[in-house]
Amino acid sequence: MKKEKVVLAYSGGLDTSVILKWLIDKGYEVIAYIADVGQDDDFQEVEKKAVKIGASKVYIRDLKREFVTDYIFPALKANAMYESRYLLGTSLARPLIAKYQIEIAHEEQAEYVSHGATGKGNDQVRFELSYYALNPKIKVLAPWKTQEFLEQFKGRTDMLNYAREKNIPVKATVKKPYSEDDNLMHISHEAGILEDPGFRPEMDMLTKIVPPQHAPDRETQIEIHFKDGIPVRVVNSQDGVSITEPLALFVYLNKIGGENGIGLLDMVENRFVGIKSRGVYETPAGTILLQAHMDIEGIAMDREVMRLRNMLSPVFAEIVYNGFWFSPEMEFLRAAIDKSQELIDGIVYLSLYKGNVIINGRVSPSSLYDKDLSSMDIAGGFDQKDSAGFIKINAIRLMAHNAITRRKRK
Repeated sequence: MKKEKVVLAYSGGLDTSVILKWLIDKGYEVIAYIADVGQDDDFQEVEKKAVKIGASKVYIRDLKREFVTDYIFPALKANAMYESRYLLGTSLARPLIAKYQIEIAHEEQAEYVSHGATGKGNDQVRFELSYYALNPKIKVLAPWKTQEFLEQFKGRTDMLNYAREKNIPVKATVKKPYSEDDNLMHISHEAGILEDPGFRPEMDMLTKIVPPQHAPDRETQIEIHFKDGIPVRVVNSQDGVSITEPLALFVYLNKIGGENGIGLLDMVENRFVGIKSRGVYETPAGTILLQAHMDIEGIAMDREVMRLRNMLSPVFAEIVYNGFWFSPEMEFLRAAIDKSQELIDGIVYLSLYKGNVIINGRVSPSSLYDKDLSSMDIAGGFDQKDSAGFIKINAIRLMAHNAITRRKRK
């Protein structure tokens, strides 16, 4: 009898390795899919591990450039920050990973896809909403929401015992007392010892950045060039390094941002499923680009366009965080934001210093800044006496409100 095929999003860690073997034990033919979104992994070793466990085939997809151009840059154009702080590193990678998982399932004529996300987190939602949006007929095997799996694996000890029983290779090193998700945009640290929101983690936890306190006592001066709201060039003003290729540009900003302790965030956030979660994030390149992008908008974006776009930014971030990347509302938002970025061109000059992104200046061919209009030292632009009427008109409703409240008090 021909086995049913399932494409498993495989990381090589304990959870997905156990799931890989568990699905095989249940009679499925399992195809392991490894997505390279910039995590610090040895993909050849991960592939060997999947084959050793029993995967019938292994796919490795290099998604780094697409991650930068089609997911990270659109989020930066929107100034997207979930709950005004989190730059969505994990959230942005999940729809991209899911996209290629569905493509492989189609190529392999697999009826099922599977993942290792738990039933308490956000990733299960992001993966599965993306699966169904891209292929409404796909079937999802989510072991962490399966009663049989939950009864068999009540904790990490059960998984380790199963791994030993099934000869699944497990790293001999002691597991870090928290979990991590690593990609080009960021690395996140959560769970374990970090579940105490008052616990101050040791700085040796950091991997993408040095602790800001230990960053060099000298600033790194760079300039970032934008076209239509997208970073198209980064120049190091001190050593002349100039990079235009999107992936290389992002990797370089991660490097110099990390060296200067840029992008550390410790916060408690609201998961989509209704649980609060504490996370520590390292996002060097994303933090630099967001600050630079917001600055170039200040000189090149119309005030009312900015006001409306700023209303959309938190909505965009929430949609991404909650897993609705492939949705009609996201299509609408991206079209609106792209329109807002058509004149966001220019150069931002900045310094990186001990965890800080310091803006030093900006120039733009689309500048709406008029020195003569804004100057306190130059007469002209408009008749300053006109401001009296402007103020009186804006004061009408304030005076009316005050009159009503005074009557009510009497």
